[in-house]
Amino acid sequence: MLIGEVARRSGVSARMLRHYESLGLVEPSGRTGSGYREYAAEDIRRIFQIESLRSLGLSLREIGRALDDPGSAPSALVGDLIRQTRERIAAETELLTQLRRIDAAEPGDWEDVLQVVALLQALASKSADARQRAALSSVAEVPVEALVEAVLSETEPNVAGALRWALARSGDGGPALLAQGLDSPVAAVRERAVRSLAELPGGEATEHLRAALAHPDSVVRGVAALALGTRGVAEGIPTLIDMIEQGRNDTDAADALSVLASDTATADRIATALVDHLAHDATEPPARGRLTQALAGIPGATATRALVELSHDEERAVALTATYLLQLRAAG
Repeated sequence: MLIGEVARRSGVSARMLRHYESLGLVEPSGRTGSGYREYAAEDIRRIFQIESLRSLGLSLREIGRALDDPGSAPSALVGDLIRQTRERIAAETELLTQLRRIDAAEPGDWEDVLQVVALLQALASKSADARQRAALSSVAEVPVEALVEAVLSETEPNVAGALRWALARSGDGGPALLAQGLDSPVAAVRERAVRSLAELPGGEATEHLRAALAHPDSVVRGVAALALGTRGVAEGIPTLIDMIEQGRNDTDAADALSVLASDTATADRIATALVDHLAHDATEPPARGRLTQALAGIPGATATRALVELSHDEERAVALTATYLLQLRAAG
């Protein structure tokens, strides 16, 4: 078969076939009387083998070694190809992400594009000062996705605070993206996500915080409950009481309960729940002391009656705390 026919059947151009021949990858088995290259069936089979290996990303030199060296093991070469492909995909994915963020910023001209690129680079800088300046920058709008990614990975407290400040002023999209961070397998990322949600205003952030009360991570539940308490949302009361009993941010949890106890019905609900925990046989003495102390910030008759009963508690520390709190109420 002559070179033109081989080119038509294989899809490999005559020029590339000559290049293969110059490299010693495939040589026609014979020549016609006129000197034209003539390819046998085995030559054509080799051409298809070359093309198959090229489709995997092998270089022509690597293909030559693979086909001509009987001792060539494919495992190492394929492993290298996998690594190279992953690196290439990661690089392309990073580029695609950056392009999408630039597009989301809706630049009006190339100067705007350059400003966004500079901000994105600054957010990824190894310098904490550079990252903080980027978060606080008013030169151009930092894309919300970039801010969320930065805040979920930031370990420097001052920079994290600046990023959350910027995120709170970034408009729509932030709460939903942060909520995705609650599903991270990394505990630190989940905590950053819920703390950032706690600083975002608006109903959407509040709804994500409500949902976080059912999260399996106790830290996420606690931060959500504290944030909801400051917003006057009572769904976090059971979590806040659990925090007091367990000694996790118990002072902040008690403060949040006192804020929520601004109306009589909620105050009675909180006092009743605290008493129920106090009455549980499994509640340890230190926890009973914290629960009793939490009644100090709860107004109303239900809390007062509970303190009266607790002033006669068989645990001396609980009785003394309740007595002292009753004295404060009487003085007030």
